[in-house]
Amino acid sequence: MLRLVMMGTGEFAIPAFRALLSSPHTVVGLFTQPDRTGRGHHHHPHPMKETALAAGVPVFQPEKVNAPDSLETLRSLAPDLCVVAAYGQILSARLLAIPKRGAINIHASLLPKYRGAAPIQYAIRNGETETGITIFQIEPKLDAGGILSMHSTPIGPDETAGELHDRLAAMSAPQLLETLERIENGTIQPVPQSSEVTLAPRLNKAEGIIDWNRSARQIHAHLRAMTPWPRAFTWMVAASGEPHRLLALRSAPHPDHSAGDARPGEILRADSTGLFVATGDGVLQLLEVQPDGKRAMAVDEFLRGHPLQPGDCFSTP
Repeated sequence: MLRLVMMGTGEFAIPAFRALLSSPHTVVGLFTQPDRTGRGHHHHPHPMKETALAAGVPVFQPEKVNAPDSLETLRSLAPDLCVVAAYGQILSARLLAIPKRGAINIHASLLPKYRGAAPIQYAIRNGETETGITIFQIEPKLDAGGILSMHSTPIGPDETAGELHDRLAAMSAPQLLETLERIENGTIQPVPQSSEVTLAPRLNKAEGIIDWNRSARQIHAHLRAMTPWPRAFTWMVAASGEPHRLLALRSAPHPDHSAGDARPGEILRADSTGLFVATGDGVLQLLEVQPDGKRAMAVDEFLRGHPLQPGDCFSTP
């Protein structure tokens, strides 16, 4: 059996970590990001740390995992292999030389597509119909190591980034155990990645803005990709008032419906039958929205408190 060190912080890593804890392998430590304090000096829950402590696994939280004292800690654990998932720090060549069998990473895309921090969001936003989990050998270059295993899965037409995140996280656990078994018995060889690389860098809040000039299908994909963060948003511009920011949470594209001469973002209908908006190609129906500072609500409830008329417009200031 293998002596393993887990390196992970985000919730994506939890199913894989729990699988390791219940496996015949020995988890000798968890490296995870330091505790963070949010607004009001409240400590955010740290589910990876809590999982490790409940299982009696030592927890290490270096600010810089490649610092000399951190490397010495890792060396003292004498791991055969490091398993990395959603850790949030780049591992140096010096660190990777410490485990006898190096380190492997669990990545939420079909590499070499979507290397980087936001592979799930980019896959949905770009209209991909398939994604998956790739487990690869880590080398200092970002997400570029040899592939050890890859499992694919379809992306549902209305699946959000949050929903796909949870599904891929669950998929990764049995795949990881299978990969470790093959590493241990020497029946697996890394396959070099192809040169067809695409990148998925970290998102920021501004990327949530809706571009109504895009097609209904593209905007629908954008809403799904931005859920639950940073969330898609637009500005509600009624003829009678100031623009108000509005989060768009769920939608349904109607690419075969014509918007006529309406400009992108113009409201075509806002009544008991729904809220329909012109796009650059086709019509988008909004199903769930959230005004700034208020809770999420179905569109029919929203319209009772925010009456809109055909000709009002969603736009970017």
